[in-house]
Amino acid sequence: MQPHSDDSIGGEVLESLAPPKSLVDQVYEVILDALCDGTFKPGERLTQENIAARLNVSRQPVTHALAVLKAQGFLAQGRQGLTVTAVDPDFFEAIYQIRSAVEPLAVKLATPRLTKESIARGRALVENGRKLMAAGDSRASLQADMDFHSFIYDLSGNPLIAETMRLHWRHLRRAMGEVLRHPGMSISVWKEHGRILDEMIRGDGDAAAELMRRHLVEAYERVGKTGR
Repeated sequence: MQPHSDDSIGGEVLESLAPPKSLVDQVYEVILDALCDGTFKPGERLTQENIAARLNVSRQPVTHALAVLKAQGFLAQGRQGLTVTAVDPDFFEAIYQIRSAVEPLAVKLATPRLTKESIARGRALVENGRKLMAAGDSRASLQADMDFHSFIYDLSGNPLIAETMRLHWRHLRRAMGEVLRHPGMSISVWKEHGRILDEMIRGDGDAAAELMRRHLVEAYERVGKTGR
């Protein structure tokens, strides 16, 4: 269908449709999920043929997806093909240094921007995370954790915060997946999320920011305990 020069048809404005994800994007996300949830372990060799067969797709989208994951540092070229890399402790520490500086700022900026709708959204995110944690769904709990932090990034009103932090979430998912597979640790994560939101709702951006800073410092220490 040819694009219409007007934004409306018959006088009614239509919303733009988001383009569907390409097969390469879908394959990429499936492999990344497997890297983050521990299905593919550090040192494991990945082949185009095996993954293509498991996903019932041709080798071409797998080749492209693996190339992207290699460029992002999740895979490395070995003597016998691509292998899964371990999380680089120094790189991971660098990410948390950035987070502990940027995310408290996001909280301070977001606090005065709270509305009834965003408060309801924040509470729903925390409640959903607690339910997923109680159900033992580690993959969904990890997504819920990302959703909560993204909620604050977006609410901050600073687009550079969201852009900067989401760039590193791909790598954070791997280590955070280890955290959220430990029930005691995941319980603490959602308690802390709830306290941060409560302070934001009370309008105390400084207190909420300090709670976020401590939350991130303790999260980094938790990941260290998993022996990443």
